[in-house]
Amino acid sequence: MSTEQSKAEQNTPAYSFGGLHHVQLAIPPGAEELCRQFWGEVLGMTELEKPPVLAARGGCWFRGDGLEVHLGVEKEFGPARKAHPGILVRSLNGLAKRLEERGHEVTWDDSFPGYDRFYASDKLGNRLEFMERSSS
Repeated sequence: MSTEQSKAEQNTPAYSFGGLHHVQLAIPPGAEELCRQFWGEVLGMTELEKPPVLAARGGCWFRGDGLEVHLGVEKEFGPARKAHPGILVRSLNGLAKRLEERGHEVTWDDSFPGYDRFYASDKLGNRLEFMERSSS
């Protein structure tokens, strides 16, 4: 066995990633209703029932089209203004229109090659990136 082949085998992991189960964002205590308004009513996601042991901590979970978002209570909450999930969307323009019609600012950004994208914030100020592969 050559040294190069040996190095390649050492760098090959014995595992693989299978996708992303969920994204968790922080919310302040008592903000569940604002989350329901944004994630449920504005984005049209379905609220999930949390397991009882986790429900006791507060927060809420939502799912839509294979995306799951967990909103967890943080006593020392500060909105994520830089860190953010990058959420793939079909019909990005339709989502932008829906957000704007419901009072959420959309900031378009064309600096990610191969994708159309914009940023928006939830009702608590957490930054969200929504993106769709470019047609051109």
